[in-house]
Amino acid sequence: SLMLAKAKEEWEQEIVDKQAEKERYLAERVTPLNTTGLSLSQLQDLCRELHEKVEIVDEERYDIEAKCNHNTREIKDLKIKVLDLRGKFKRPPLRRVRVSADAMLRALLGSKHKVSMDLRANLKSVKKEDTEK
Repeated sequence: SLMLAKAKEEWEQEIVDKQAEKERYLAERVTPLNTTGLSLSQLQDLCRELHEKVEIVDEERYDIEAKCNHNTREIKDLKIKVLDLRGKFKRPPLRRVRVSADAMLRALLGSKHKVSMDLRANLKSVKKEDTEK
């Protein structure tokens, strides 16, 4: 429980530090708008300028997002290629298929195969008396 309490305190302190860093960065980068004493045309010009800046930033954000998506897809494809090259993909279970020698030769040679091949006829016959000896 002491470790959890300490971790919670550090987490809360980290959140406060991040918020302070964000406020400091924004204070550095963004100048406060001074709209007091401006006429209607000056306010409209200011709004146009701000809209142009927002459009530029939005275009940059869109470009960066598209580049990031492209890179993510490319990384995904490369990971798949690496897995394929390593051979770490799942192989489907193979089923045993019983094919006679004639059918196998017909499949391999096609119409050229005309000789019937009986492999069992070539086997040596063993009598029961021989096995008992």
